[in-house]
Amino acid sequence: MDKTRLPSVLFVCRHNTGRSQMAEAYLRHFLGDRVEVASAGTVAADVPDAGVVAAMAEDGIDITGARPKLLDAHRAAQADTIITMGCDVDGVSRIDEDWGLPDPKGQPLDRVREIRDTVKAKAQALAERLGATTSR
Repeated sequence: MDKTRLPSVLFVCRHNTGRSQMAEAYLRHFLGDRVEVASAGTVAADVPDAGVVAAMAEDGIDITGARPKLLDAHRAAQADTIITMGCDVDGVSRIDEDWGLPDPKGQPLDRVREIRDTVKAKAQALAERLGATTSR
């Protein structure tokens, strides 16, 4: 990784409505402007999952303005780290890590909260790893 620029992380899921949106929001929350972070879907949907938006709001993270984005090959090529969420994704140039998370779509809010908490813990661990390589 080039030490003169910020680390770049791309979270990829199929629809970019749940897990990848949560991961992007948490990593941004933990590292702020010390990381370039984005999420995308290989078949992006129209809006984030309402249950995910609600669960994130309960934890103080507002993703109401987030919109699913289609995976961009240029953005993927520029990313230092590409993390998939546990779904089959096509068209990703490489996968550096897969978090193996269940899809929160259509799940009861208690289950979405469990998935959210797992995403939060994984994003925190990633932030700690990345934080060690960025200036504070």
